[in-house]
Amino acid sequence: MTKPSPQDDAVTQHARYRGKVQLAPKVPVRGLDDFAVWYTPGVAEACRAIAAQPEQVWALTNRGNTIAVISDGTRVLGLGDIGPEAGLPVMEGKALIFKHLGGVDAVPLVVRAADPDTLIATVKALEPSFGGINLEDIAQPQCFDVLARLQAALRIPVWHDDQQGTATVVLAAVLNALELVGKRLDAVAIAMVGMGAANVANYRLLKAAGARPSAVIACDERGTLHRGRADLRGTPQWAIAQETNAAQAQGGIAEAVAGADVLIAFSRPGPDVIAPADVARMAADAIVIAGANPVPEILPEAAHAAGARIVGTGRSDFPNQVNNALAFPGIFRGVLDVQARAITEGMALAAARELAACTHIRGLRDDHILPTLDEPEVATRVAVATGMAAQEEGLAQRPGDAAALRARAEAAIERARGLAVSVD
Repeated sequence: MTKPSPQDDAVTQHARYRGKVQLAPKVPVRGLDDFAVWYTPGVAEACRAIAAQPEQVWALTNRGNTIAVISDGTRVLGLGDIGPEAGLPVMEGKALIFKHLGGVDAVPLVVRAADPDTLIATVKALEPSFGGINLEDIAQPQCFDVLARLQAALRIPVWHDDQQGTATVVLAAVLNALELVGKRLDAVAIAMVGMGAANVANYRLLKAAGARPSAVIACDERGTLHRGRADLRGTPQWAIAQETNAAQAQGGIAEAVAGADVLIAFSRPGPDVIAPADVARMAADAIVIAGANPVPEILPEAAHAAGARIVGTGRSDFPNQVNNALAFPGIFRGVLDVQARAITEGMALAAARELAACTHIRGLRDDHILPTLDEPEVATRVAVATGMAAQEEGLAQRPGDAAALRARAEAAIERARGLAVSVD
């Protein structure tokens, strides 16, 4: 019998299980007497302890291992503004990955918010229940403002996976691809196609890692970014336009890509957004990351035929999948294990470099520039790297050496894997 495709099987399986995640007890319940400890009257003592010392909430509740996966449903997984209810399956899926790969208890929360202020106020009000916030599938330009304001307002880590998660994995892919072709990040020309949430964050992290802004040419639907693009004033893209594109090249994708060593595209589904002729004008040993889903801006076979040496996409059925799930479970595992107050650029850099190093477990090759999700060490190693970086930046409230962080991560992930539902 032919195995059905994931798309054909999805609704059937979602209906079979009525969703993908559930809450489960973590304490023994041997009889009614145990409820007297976990609930009334015994629970009052835990409440009094927290009232007297609010920081005890981290020791006496599950807050330290619980995050919220929050979306307003305005830009869901390539489907657009489909609303919060329709976005809930995606948030449940994210919660499943958090738990299975990182041992993180993630609560999917979709919010009906009329504007960014409402969404921000809602997340602020939820802060006491969570150890971190993962923002998801929020349309731009609102996503930039929501992230920045919540990071400034909350005392727990706030992360927007479409921005920071993508950037972490893309940086790891680029570092490994450059190693294979014998080029350096600070010496290559980079073209960026599509300047939404993903590529704005990609640019920022690449710059922090050593890429030269002057050697970057970015392009959006109106053409290349340059200092004359007055339409970008007041947007995050305006700052990028001021410091990139040293020659002030004008035009479209063809002009942005010509001579580039690396092309990073996160624009709209292809396959004909980027033409093979554009790839053919890139430098020798060109690296192409075409991140649009469900169809990349250019298909790998077309990019290779045009001269690209290394090609990555967002698809699992092609080599070199650039998958955020390689980063976010381990990063949140790391920040929760040290009770970090934020996730910084420096922590994302540390996670990206460790993710790149993890690729060498199975060997760095043109068709293997990133690990895959079935490599069990990845989340633990990323967690340790993230937790150590948080301590170096003075943001950790529960410190530990690398061995201690590894033990914490391994224990949490092992417990989570033990909860996997058996197939009936």
